[in-house]
Amino acid sequence: MPELAAIATALGEAGLLPAVLATLVRVEGSSYRRPGARLLLTADGRRIGAISGGCLEADLVERARGVLARGVAEAVTYDTTAENDLVWGVGLGCHGVVRVLLERIDAPPAWAAELRAATAARRTVRLRVRHDGPDPFRWGTRLAGATEGAPAPGEWEQPVPPPPALFILGAGEDARPVASLARTLGWHVTVADPRPAFATRERFPAAHAVVTAPAGELIARLDPGPDALVVVMTHHYVHDLPLLGALLGRPLAYVGLLGPRRRAERILAELAVTAHAAAADLGRRLRAPVGLDLGADGPEQVALAILAEMQAVLGRRDGRPLRERNGPIHD
Repeated sequence: MPELAAIATALGEAGLLPAVLATLVRVEGSSYRRPGARLLLTADGRRIGAISGGCLEADLVERARGVLARGVAEAVTYDTTAENDLVWGVGLGCHGVVRVLLERIDAPPAWAAELRAATAARRTVRLRVRHDGPDPFRWGTRLAGATEGAPAPGEWEQPVPPPPALFILGAGEDARPVASLARTLGWHVTVADPRPAFATRERFPAAHAVVTAPAGELIARLDPGPDALVVVMTHHYVHDLPLLGALLGRPLAYVGLLGPRRRAERILAELAVTAHAAAADLGRRLRAPVGLDLGADGPEQVALAILAEMQAVLGRRDGRPLRERNGPIHD
């Protein structure tokens, strides 16, 4: 969730405080956002994040002024079911009930610093948000202890995993929009290529890391884990072959290869000569041609198709239109 990372970063800047943090802690029925959505409202009028599609923010801004003035947290429930929608005067028509906690923050909180550290170290943290109970002065966000059990009544817990880790193997022109769009999504982006002239910081300012090494050594150096998203897009058979060969037997969340199906089949057949079972396993998992069928043409559209397929995998969906989905949009 990129907005949470941005909020954690902003909360490390003492000059932005005091501020009010709004956290969506409960949803019943339909809602644009899910629990964990946040909006940071600073005293100088800055906004980071969003709780809704824009329909609740005006009311939240007014309530935030009161929280800043009184110094005590407030929890508000918005009932947007048809019979209650007009009571709020926001005309949402969402047919849902959402509960939002607004808490005043006067000093950089420990949970924000820990979240920044955990993101860099690629580990999960657990946040606890108390939004109910007899003492509103105790409401707010904190870190859950490593040995803490279930949340207490009036508390909501949010596990915050590290952002998706994307490895782009190939630093051609068409890799640049993939890196840029993935960074916009809040993913951790690594670009790697055997060609030093291509894999440069100047060409990939959106990447967190840019790596160059011989094709046969890149995967060992990068060491993508089981949660990694990998796309091979060097456009060179002599590079793609050893890169995919080094991925044999590695559990990955996603692995894709740019290029026609016949080219992928040729690479897999060559790998199968010396590693038949591993090549067959990779063939079952390999997304080739990579990306969803969006009718994409050009680097930017191809990047969208690739990342859309990755997001579908992360969300455990098949990428079909929402109108064909039976049941709620969110599980």
